[in-house]
Amino acid sequence: MALTEGYKIAVGKLEWFYRDEKPLGENRDRLPVLLLHGLVSQSYSWRDVMPKLTEQGLRAIAPDWIGHGFSSFPEKRDFAYTADAFVTELGNFLTALEIEKVHLVAQGFMGVYGVLFALQNPDRVERLVIINTPLGPEAKLPGAIRRMTLPLAGEMMTQDPLLVDRTLEGGGPYQVDDQDLDVYRKPFLTTSSAGRSLLFTLRNFKLAEMTQAIANGLPEWQHMTQLIWGTADPWIPVALAESWVQTLPLGELSPLDEVGHYAQEDWADKVAEVLVPFLRRAPIEG
Repeated sequence: MALTEGYKIAVGKLEWFYRDEKPLGENRDRLPVLLLHGLVSQSYSWRDVMPKLTEQGLRAIAPDWIGHGFSSFPEKRDFAYTADAFVTELGNFLTALEIEKVHLVAQGFMGVYGVLFALQNPDRVERLVIINTPLGPEAKLPGAIRRMTLPLAGEMMTQDPLLVDRTLEGGGPYQVDDQDLDVYRKPFLTTSSAGRSLLFTLRNFKLAEMTQAIANGLPEWQHMTQLIWGTADPWIPVALAESWVQTLPLGELSPLDEVGHYAQEDWADKVAEVLVPFLRRAPIEG
């Protein structure tokens, strides 16, 4: 099934690009699934997972984060690029779509904003799925990404469209097809604002602070939660996921062999094989 080209919605001063696939079949009363991508990626990364969800009667919504993909690239005066800003605007995006509650799927380093949103808004998230996202201060930003924050060098590196290739392929064992890389590179080839927004994002990315807040909140999170982990991730080893899942009252871990950091890009079928049954399972009573 081919995905739609996507939509845009203005939310205050910002414009979100998002893909929205409607459920197939008669049963359409399930909660929608919000799919959040990682650093330097886009909603496009969910292109092969979304049809698997809609086939099972689940609406699938995948936005490009502000400062990524085909959403707005605001200047700092219009968007602070802090955790609070990302979390607040994610809530505003859902409100603009008139969506009260979702199943939330967060992937990669940008996924910390999705997890923080869930912890701060437990009434708006029914089930939480975390895919290769750092959940404690033991996790560190990869050196290649940290170098993008350096003075002068950072300005140059974030204007180079090849950073897309290096980052997406550096997170796992596979090469990304050229036609797919063309989609990921397009914002960087279209406007210098894409690189500036990435630089603003990275320089405001307080990973230790955010993951400590997450680690503090997970033991109190009383919702069904699934950790899906590509075990070939060179940046966040599965051993960390094994320790983090122990802190979740209703957590489970689904390791995926031969899959890297960008799991939905590496092997969408493997992701869907564990994601869909988790979302369709009967809720835990009590």
